[in-house]
Amino acid sequence: MFANLTLESYKTMQFALMISETHEGFEDRNNARAGEYWGGWMAYSRAIAESGIFAGGAGLELPSTATRVVFDGASKTVQDGPFPDARELLGGFFVIEVDSLDDAIAWAKRCPITKGGTVEVRPVLPPPPQAD
Repeated sequence: MFANLTLESYKTMQFALMISETHEGFEDRNNARAGEYWGGWMAYSRAIAESGIFAGGAGLELPSTATRVVFDGASKTVQDGPFPDARELLGGFFVIEVDSLDDAIAWAKRCPITKGGTVEVRPVLPPPPQAD
């Protein structure tokens, strides 16, 4: 259905920046470094908003509050967090609207991750074509 879509076919270039941090980085949300941690994220969020590229996003609660539904064929299993096998923890996401993948990557590189982690940059699918 979407197999023929390319980055060039998007009318607007929206990208999700999915931000994951290490366990140690996550701990800084609620320890003696919390002010520095949140200050970095507030400055980053403000820069995105002031640039006019913000299209959505949110921070996420701690992984201990998460629940997974795991699909394995016909079986569906519910698992409560935290998930100790995870090397990095999804902490939040932004949806930005920029001119190119290079621009999205440049914003991803500005994330204030201090103790290791990743920012996955992924194009947002446009709405599906409407049936006639």
